[in-house]
Amino acid sequence: MSRFPCPYLRGEVELTEERERHIAQRHPDLLPEHGRRLAETLADPDQVRRSVRFGSAKLFSRWYTDLRGGKHVVVVVVSEPGAGQRRWIITAYIARSLAEGEVEWRRA
Repeated sequence: MSRFPCPYLRGEVELTEERERHIAQRHPDLLPEHGRRLAETLADPDQVRRSVRFGSAKLFSRWYTDLRGGKHVVVVVVSEPGAGQRRWIITAYIARSLAEGEVEWRRA
């Protein structure tokens, strides 16, 4: 399991081996080649949106001009409420545009 700092959530975000395999299988354009961009997106996103599909999920996105002619990396993080406050990545992908979710925070 990997852990990434996420200042926006004031803690670390987990990436389990099972979720890493899921991302690599479903989104091979992202993993394994661009794995470092997951950490960069969580540490310094351009935008954070609330997920339409999952009430407790947030979509972190960051634009990369050098990624396939200019694309967003989107990392979807679920937060478990309560004392432990576990946070984990459920998926991540590369997108041409951002369509889902209400913007919660945007880089000024």
